[in-house]
Amino acid sequence: MTANESPETRPRGADAASVHPLVRVSAEWTWRLLVLFAGLLTLGYLVHKLDTVVIPVGLALLASALLSPLVNWLQRKGVPRSAAVVVVLVGAIGLVAGIMTFVIEQFITGLPGLTDQFTHSVNQIQDWLTSGPFHFSEEQIRQAGDSVVKSIQDNKQALTSGALTTGKVIGELFTGAALTLFTLIFFLYGGEQVWAFVTRIIPTRSRERVRLAGSQGYGSLVGYVRATVAVAAADALGIGAGLAILGVPLALPLASLVFIGAFIPIVGAFLTGFVAVLVALVTKGLITALITLGIIIGIMQLEGHVLQPLLLGRAVRLHPLAVVLSITTGIVLAGIVGGLLAVPIVAVLNTAVRSLLAEDPEEVPDEVDIEDPHLPLFPAIPDEPE
Repeated sequence: MTANESPETRPRGADAASVHPLVRVSAEWTWRLLVLFAGLLTLGYLVHKLDTVVIPVGLALLASALLSPLVNWLQRKGVPRSAAVVVVLVGAIGLVAGIMTFVIEQFITGLPGLTDQFTHSVNQIQDWLTSGPFHFSEEQIRQAGDSVVKSIQDNKQALTSGALTTGKVIGELFTGAALTLFTLIFFLYGGEQVWAFVTRIIPTRSRERVRLAGSQGYGSLVGYVRATVAVAAADALGIGAGLAILGVPLALPLASLVFIGAFIPIVGAFLTGFVAVLVALVTKGLITALITLGIIIGIMQLEGHVLQPLLLGRAVRLHPLAVVLSITTGIVLAGIVGGLLAVPIVAVLNTAVRSLLAEDPEEVPDEVDIEDPHLPLFPAIPDEPE
C-alpha cells in the first residue's frame, strides 16, 4: 500500500493477491476438511446416542441381505410374498434355535469332563512350578492363590453391582431382538417401498441416480453376506474337524464359536480359534495346542488366499487395509457389533459412491453383478405423479 493509497481506494482482491497461493489453497482445504470432520463427528455422536435403534436396523439389513433371495425365489414360484416372508422367517428362526439348542446341550454334556481336565492341568502346573526350574515353594503358590481370592473379595461390591445390571442388559437384548425382527419383516416384505420413501428427500433430478446407487450397494451387501456365510461355514468345519480328530473337548461348541467369529473378517475366526488353542492347551497339553494353532493358521491362509477371492468374486472387493481399519473403527465406536457391521457398511458405501461418481448413471461398478435377479431388494421406483 502506497502512502497516498487508503484501504477504501485499494483495488478489490489486492488482499487476496498478497497471500501466497499455496497458503490460500491450504487454508481453503483446511476449513473444508474441518467442516467434513465436524459433520462426521456429529454423525458419529448421533449414531452413538441412537445405537438402540441403529444397531437393530443394521442387523436387520444384514439378515435381509441373507434371506431376501430366498423370499424372492419363493415369490417367483407363485407363493404370495407375505406367506414367503413368514415361511422364511419361521424356518430361519427354527434353524437357529435348533442349532443353538444342540450346541448348548453338547456344551453342558462336555463341561464336567472339561472341568476335571482343567483341574488336573492346574495341579500339573502347580507341581511344575514347585519341582521345575523356578523352584517356587508351596507357600508362595498358596499366597498367590490367596491374593486372587482377596482381590475378588475386595471387588465384591463392584461384581455385585455388575450382576445387578444383568436384568437391564437382558431387557435391552430382548428389546433389540424384537426391534430387529420387526424391522426385518418390513425389509423383506416391502424393502423397495421403504427405499423409495427414504429417497424422496433427494432432489428430483438426482433421485433416480441415488436409488440406483442404493440398489447396487445392496447388491454388494448380498454378495458380501453370501460369501461371509460360506467362508464362516468352511472355517467352522475345518477347525471343528481338526479339534475332533485331536480329541479336544467341546469341539462342536468351539466350532460354532469360530463360525460366529468368522463374520468379523480376518481377525474374528483367528481370535475365536485362539480360544480352542487355550482349551487344547489346558486339556491335552502343549503339543496338541501347537497342532491346533497350526490347523487354525492353515485354515486362515486357505481363507485369505482361496476362499475369499473365490467366493466374493466380483461382489465385494476391499483392500485388506480398509477391512482392518474399518473393523478397528467399528469396535472402538460400538464394540463387537460395530466390528460386525463395519465391513458391510464400507462395502455398501464403496459400491454406492462408485455408482454416484460414475459418468454414466446406469453404469454398474465392477464389484457388483446386478444382473443377478436375486440381488436388488431396493430397485429404483418411478416417482408417483404429483
